Amino acid sequence: MVAQEGQSLPHIPQKESNMAAYIIGLRRSEPRGTAWLEEYLPKTAALIAKHGGKGLIGGNAPQTLMALEGEAKPPLSVVIVEFPSRAHAHAFHTDPDYAPLQQLRQANIDLEVFVVEPG
Repeated sequence: MVAQEGQSLPHIPQKESNMAAYIIGLRRSEPRGTAWLEEYLPKTAALIAKHGGKGLIGGNAPQTLMALEGEAKPPLSVVIVEFPSRAHAHAFHTDPDYAPLQQLRQANIDLEVFVVEPG
């Protein structure tokens, strides 16, 4: 089963909590250029901070990922951003100021994006 944008999968509890939430991005293909990062990274970092978030893993730094279990090939990179709650994460992702940055990223890189709360 695949969730559409803004939807949750049915096995995930739907009630809102005050627990931290994490936006996780998985990159599985090479970017289509890098010039866009000069605009995207600082502006996105400012919006993340505006919504109480902080980057834990990711950005433009090289990463070494190693599969520990399973057959799947690990993503090329992972981004993890922590927010005070799922509501904060959702507010960041739907912020009108993020929309053009999201379009910029989507035009230049393929990224699967999720939000998760600890259970």
